Amino acid sequence: MLISVALGQVLSLLICGISLTSKYLSEDFHANTPVFQSFLNYILLFLVYTTTLAVRQGEENLLAILRRRWWKYMILGLIDLEANYLVVKAYQYTTLTSIQLLDCFVIPVVILLSWFFLLIRYKAVHFIGIVVCILGMGCMAGADVLMGRHQGAGENKLVGDLLVLGGATLYGISNVWEEYIIRTLSRVEFLGMIGLFGAFFSGIQLAIMEHKELLKVPWDWQIGLLYVGFSACMFGLYSFMPVVIKKTSATSVNLSLLTADLYTLFCGLFLFHYKFSGLYLLSFFTILLGLVLYSSTSTYIAQDPRVYKQFRNPSGPVVDLPATAQVEPSVTYTSLGQETEDEPHVRVA
Repeated sequence: MLISVALGQVLSLLICGISLTSKYLSEDFHANTPVFQSFLNYILLFLVYTTTLAVRQGEENLLAILRRRWWKYMILGLIDLEANYLVVKAYQYTTLTSIQLLDCFVIPVVILLSWFFLLIRYKAVHFIGIVVCILGMGCMAGADVLMGRHQGAGENKLVGDLLVLGGATLYGISNVWEEYIIRTLSRVEFLGMIGLFGAFFSGIQLAIMEHKELLKVPWDWQIGLLYVGFSACMFGLYSFMPVVIKKTSATSVNLSLLTADLYTLFCGLFLFHYKFSGLYLLSFFTILLGLVLYSSTSTYIAQDPRVYKQFRNPSGPVVDLPATAQVEPSVTYTSLGQETEDEPHVRVA
């Protein structure tokens, strides 16, 4: 349980690094280039993971994957790119508090998609933990209002709110799709194909929508260093998130990421001279309490695990259950291993 919480906080710290570098780029150097920043990340994913797929042999080779599933990864690449773009774009129209609260919409999206498509079932303690996490997020947003923290333009709030909801929905779809792929196929395949199609579509979007902004960037070593820092954090987030999702779940990861804004705030106390409130600490520990509650017990799958087309388990043989066996709903998430019990359970190592 503690490992699950700790892994999620590593992802939150990476998002904190992404937020800080983006803030310096946009506010101090007036470099508003969200598509270009995504493009750099996709290029790194392409160079590391897509080339890895290209040199593999057999069914895991890049060309073999493209022949079988190219259109699915094309859709996923578009969803991933536009999810990032919509949320960043929303900052131009609505307030920071609205974005923080509405971005939580990703959690019910992930829960519903996991329920219907991954057949994941939750217990009462999971829902209690989710509610506690969202209450902690609301506490943070309330503290922002009370402390008069910069709220953003808010010139066309409805448009901005709709952009956040759209981005949160796309994030939820992308995360659940990612969980399915890394459990049935492989992490390298997911990242390699995201790098391929993400670089392709972000390059097109960059050429059409952002080439003028890119030419306005006052290039120097400081801006270059910020772009390098942003790309390193983004690449680390994309590379490490599948590992955490496989050990926990997409829902658990999204709950963990609620603390990212608080880490950014704590850094902002020293870097940007934000005002401090005890409500921020209350919010942080409330979210952590919710994460502990959620992680304290395992979710399970409602039907035969073969709906996942038999997870590939690199540390052992694939579990193949008899067609007539009644499988109890006791699947949790990391690696698979057969237990020697009367009922054929599939359980976490």
